[in-house]
Amino acid sequence: MVSESLFTQLLDLACGAFLLAAVVVLWRRELAAIVRLFALQGVALAAIALILGLHEDRWGLIVVAMGIGALRAGLLPYLIRRALRAFVAERDGGDGGLGRHGGSEEARETQPLVNVAASLLTAAALTLLAYAVASPLVELDPTPATRALPVGLAVVLIGFFVLVTRRRALAQVVGFLLLDNGITATAFLAASGVPLIVELGVSFDVLLAVLVLQVLTVRVRETFGTTDIDDLRELHD
Repeated sequence: MVSESLFTQLLDLACGAFLLAAVVVLWRRELAAIVRLFALQGVALAAIALILGLHEDRWGLIVVAMGIGALRAGLLPYLIRRALRAFVAERDGGDGGLGRHGGSEEARETQPLVNVAASLLTAAALTLLAYAVASPLVELDPTPATRALPVGLAVVLIGFFVLVTRRRALAQVVGFLLLDNGITATAFLAASGVPLIVELGVSFDVLLAVLVLQVLTVRVRETFGTTDIDDLRELHD
């Protein structure tokens, strides 16, 4: 059982890291760095679930936190990183080292639909919108978890923004996963977690979606030589 003051401090810290990771994704253009930020956000999400589980002495929620950490901070980033390494190796003559070839076209989001400055301003506006929308819910039950509810909603909005403004397919996959992380965090903060079987089902659905998207992006890259959405649209036209 965690004391109330320590619980509030740890929860605020985890939620702050969770939101910050989503915002920094808008700032970085290297896909390898974006994947690392997604992994760090997975750690923060697992920490949110773990803190809630320890505070409420719920072992089921602690098990869910461990599963989230393994999947969203370990397996999913590994799958995306492997796909990215395959793209870079194919383009740069068989060397899949992201550190040496991080500047190659396939490894960077070269021209997002919205520039970095406008993206950061949009993230600030979306965060304010999330706090405004969630304020009635916070007033109904002003617990530490409920007060952090706007963070989950803000990450949902930022994830959707990444999904619609990035041009690389892998960057859009990360945007989809950020959105899913935000939904999961909102469920934890609003209802102090979800049943283990529900979280397992959702996690397996997300894993399946990522596997399908990974195969799809690889096939698109092999067929058309790029995963830039605008280039693919020009081919269609």
